[in-house]
Amino acid sequence: MVYNSNEIQKIIPHRYPFLLVDRIEKMEGNKIIGIKCISANEMQFLGHFPNKHIMPGVLQLEALAQTAAVMLLSKEENKGKIGLFAGIDKARFKRQVIPGDVLTLEVELVKERMGIAFVKAVAKVEDEIAVSADLMFAIDEVR
Repeated sequence: MVYNSNEIQKIIPHRYPFLLVDRIEKMEGNKIIGIKCISANEMQFLGHFPNKHIMPGVLQLEALAQTAAVMLLSKEENKGKIGLFAGIDKARFKRQVIPGDVLTLEVELVKERMGIAFVKAVAKVEDEIAVSADLMFAIDEVR
């Protein structure tokens, strides 16, 4: 494991109930793998949906974005900065994510130029793709 949840919180500003990455298992070069364990006790399940708990797709994308932010903001030149969502393309939802699932968050940096980063992201449950997307971030100073 590269980072646990306490270490992740030193890199990105997200906190409960919006911290959606439990740990980083691997980070090498332009690739990172994070883990999100889905629990029925999470706030979103109070309303989505009370009788059939399904993790909202936008939160799956946010978990991928937070994983990407850990990778991007771990770079020496980006320490102390913030990663802002700048775009989502080609998002595809392939399976429902429910309590008890372990979401594996795989992100690869494709290109980084002038403070803008482009990544390919895939979240899986076991070996089955739950969501995939191309994400874009702006790296900015914290004000």
